[in-house]
Amino acid sequence: MTTATTGPEAARTAKAAGAAGSAGKPKPATMAQALQRAMRDAMAEDPTVHVMGEDVGTLGGVFRVTDGLAKEFGEDRCTDTPLAEAGILGAAVGMAMYGLRPVVEMQFDAFAYPAFEQLISHVAKMRNRTRGAMPMPIVIRVPYGGGIGGVEHHSDSSEAYYMATPGLHVVTPATVEDAYGLLRAAIASDDPVVFLEPKRLYWSKSDWSPEAPAPVEPIGKAVVRRRGTGATLITYGPSVPVCLEAAEAAQAEGWDLEVVDLRSLVPFDDETVCASVRRTGRAVVVHESTGFAGPGAEIAARVTERCFHHLEAPVLRVAGFDIPYPPPMLERHHLPGVDRILDAVARLQWEAQS
Repeated sequence: MTTATTGPEAARTAKAAGAAGSAGKPKPATMAQALQRAMRDAMAEDPTVHVMGEDVGTLGGVFRVTDGLAKEFGEDRCTDTPLAEAGILGAAVGMAMYGLRPVVEMQFDAFAYPAFEQLISHVAKMRNRTRGAMPMPIVIRVPYGGGIGGVEHHSDSSEAYYMATPGLHVVTPATVEDAYGLLRAAIASDDPVVFLEPKRLYWSKSDWSPEAPAPVEPIGKAVVRRRGTGATLITYGPSVPVCLEAAEAAQAEGWDLEVVDLRSLVPFDDETVCASVRRTGRAVVVHESTGFAGPGAEIAARVTERCFHHLEAPVLRVAGFDIPYPPPMLERHHLPGVDRILDAVARLQWEAQS
């Protein structure tokens, strides 16, 4: 026979039980924390991994993504550099040639432009130039995209430039889990990787555990984030949560939308993307970059070439407007949102079903 516990003892018992019940539950982690942990784990496992960039050491980066690395590994392995992007990336090329694995941070998306000569002439071509004898294991971390109220040169979506440069891998996570898994894969790669980090998702959270991170799909694989039957939303990075929100809102209109997160822009996963479009028969590509000659143009062309006889309507695009990035007060009109996505879905010739 048991007796009921009351009063202060009952409160203490309940508190202890609650603590025990929550002990095994992972504490929510942000994307920024997952990225920091990925670099920290890679540096701990491999002494050739070096982090470098403007303010990455003492400050821990503008977004605090490298916080604590200099203290743990020393300034020789987490190094503050001068404000000279071409010099930063040029130094990384030399480091990689001599057996190191540099992880370079370009503080903001448009700050990377002065380093393009190094990127295109050397980073992207060195392995091919040496017939594979000299790998280029450089990761170039680029905080990119809008949604944080940044001014000019702080909110660009530059992915089309990198995608159009043969020799580079280009990846962008949309989840905390992918932030860790893709960055670890990028650091381990012997090919140069442009790692695009969506700034507005730095503070998104997940019950991800740094002590036992769940495995994720490798570089080069897309993932279906939401199953649907009516149309496919093809997207990546900061536009993934927007598309998931649009897919939920679309149910009120009777549209069952599938959402594909590309994760990897180069290599591109034609298999997963086209399998989805063949199932649904319709597709909309969504991204923040400009529409003209943007990533969506290439994606729409690939889908059309491979899925033409399965399409019920032309592949449509929802993108940033073909203008320089607008002032903060106007960015909400520039960035693809739920309403613009649903407007595109409405133009997918649904009358063909009747």
